Amino acid sequence: MDRREFLKKSAALGFGAGLLFLPRGLHNAARLAAAENYPDLAALKGGSPEAMFDRGIRLLGGMGRFVKNGQTVVIKPNMSWDLPPEYAANTSPGLVAAVVKHCKDAGARRVIILDHSIDHWENSARNSGVLPAALRAGAVHAPAEREGYYHTVALNGRRLKETMVHESLLECDVFINIPVLKHHGGAGLTGAIKNLMGCVWNRRIYHSGGLNACMADFLLAKKPDLNIVDAYRVITRNGPRGGSLNVVAQMGSLLMSRDIVAVDTAASMLLGRKPGEVEPVRLAAEAGFGQMDLAKLNISRITL
Repeated sequence: MDRREFLKKSAALGFGAGLLFLPRGLHNAARLAAAENYPDLAALKGGSPEAMFDRGIRLLGGMGRFVKNGQTVVIKPNMSWDLPPEYAANTSPGLVAAVVKHCKDAGARRVIILDHSIDHWENSARNSGVLPAALRAGAVHAPAEREGYYHTVALNGRRLKETMVHESLLECDVFINIPVLKHHGGAGLTGAIKNLMGCVWNRRIYHSGGLNACMADFLLAKKPDLNIVDAYRVITRNGPRGGSLNVVAQMGSLLMSRDIVAVDTAASMLLGRKPGEVEPVRLAAEAGFGQMDLAKLNISRITL
């Protein structure tokens, strides 16, 4: 990529972020909380991943709104790649640890970390920093490298008629999805919807049967209760692995919503894409899994 193309892409990214963080529709956090009129989407920037999450979860009513005493929680980060945190291929370890801690403080009996990794799972879990941070915060790890951990779930999707889902996801009370935002050559972006491929065994079927439609169809099996998109460091090209610091942009942002379509629509804007341009997000919206028109949502835009 030459300098002119790089500058054009950087300008597009800045434009998307600017649209997302425009003050139109800005809400007062204290008023929202007092009226229990929580935002549909929280868009935060300007702090560490942990600080932005702490602020965002308060805006959404606290982790106690999602996790009740004695429940089992599955957290799905991205820890699929054998790369250190600064390469932005995986979710920020500190963010995952902060989410685990909030779940435990809310009374969760068990917090499980799950990801069916692409690179060798032990190396990816260790070198990404995600699993060690989660374990220190009180989580346990669900092994995901053998087919026996997965069970077939029948679906009635456009393309996906059945899929093999990890047993921990089928048995949990609460499901929290924490992808890292990044470019993806096939899906357009890695976000909340794409991250759910790390919960299944039969990924080859997705690629041969229509990747984008299959990803949207998975939501028939399990929708997350909360989606937290890590856009602190973002791979802007050559995703999903990246592998070079030259493709990483420091965006310093975080998106949070119960609505998986809304949060991925906002994420696509951070990457300079218009709503509807990312096919799995559009297909999920058409199937009724969430709202793609952000103008219809109650959004809190916060700069720390």
